[in-house]
Amino acid sequence: VALVQSDMKKLIAYSSVAHMAIVTIGLFAFNRQGLEGAMMVMLGHGLVSGALFLCVGVIYDRMHTREIAKYGGLSNNMPKYALLFMLFTMASVGLPGTSNFVGEFLALVGAYEISSWVAFVATIGVILGAAYMLYLYARVCYGTSSKPDAAAMPDLTPREVAMLVPIALAVLWMGVYPESFLAPMRNDVGSILARLAPTAPESDAKVAIGPVKTPAAHAEAHH
Repeated sequence: VALVQSDMKKLIAYSSVAHMAIVTIGLFAFNRQGLEGAMMVMLGHGLVSGALFLCVGVIYDRMHTREIAKYGGLSNNMPKYALLFMLFTMASVGLPGTSNFVGEFLALVGAYEISSWVAFVATIGVILGAAYMLYLYARVCYGTSSKPDAAAMPDLTPREVAMLVPIALAVLWMGVYPESFLAPMRNDVGSILARLAPTAPESDAKVAIGPVKTPAAHAEAHH
């Protein structure tokens, strides 16, 4: 569905749905890798998706349209915008060194431990996600626009730079040093897994077959 979208905002919204699918797979793996991966995807997705919507808002403020076909070649007249938009796009597809990579990798590893087929299908979804996000970036920042006004749009203002750069730094921080985010959640993940674990293994459970003797009946039997 995302591949045929002509509206940038709708395409990014469908990308959000795809990321929530990875979160769901990680959560229902019910293992440490899956849970930690799901939590990391939620954190990274909050940053990346918000940044992508802001990037759409930046050019919508100039052109008053979200149609992908109306843009093109923005890397020529908006190089700073194209650079930041590229970073957030690469983070959305899970490029190593960005926020979403660690979470998606852990979630898929957790899913693989439970079912290799589930992990395989989820990996196909990740590949398709990369296809439509790269399609969006290529159409917006490369080629030529059908509207001459797009070639005259000014680059990011200082206020827009101040808004997007901190998010970009956070995205890189999560990708380069994920341990600073994984460490605080380990105790909580351990507590969740402890609650999910059975109180006793099934092999230890014994099923009584036949009439169950009460303590009184047991005493009478000895008399």
